[in-house]
Amino acid sequence: MVSPRFEEPSVRRSGFAERVLDVVALIPRGKVMSYGDIAEYLGEGGPRQVARVMSTYGNEVPWHRVVRSNGTCAEQVAMEQLALLRQEPVVFDSTKTRVRMAESRWDGQQRTRNGADGFRNR
Repeated sequence: MVSPRFEEPSVRRSGFAERVLDVVALIPRGKVMSYGDIAEYLGEGGPRQVARVMSTYGNEVPWHRVVRSNGTCAEQVAMEQLALLRQEPVVFDSTKTRVRMAESRWDGQQRTRNGADGFRNR
């Protein structure tokens, strides 16, 4: 299975990358955000910039809770991501391969850290 890449700890991250990771760390179990949702929430960047951050540093946070705006997973991580999402109370369509965004999207209002999930322990 393929997970997001891991960059050496000595690589300095941008402030934008830190902010993206902070938002992803807040996504509650059973909820998701799209790459575009995160950019909109932050008021900076766009879906591609968020995807780049997740591709590079996503292993530090519950990366599997970030999906495409149509509820699908990126092909390179789809099997692993779907397996992780199926362990949570995420709502899927009838194919079980697409998250139903209307029911599962997190709006950013509940502000709790997911440290208990084993992610983003800083």
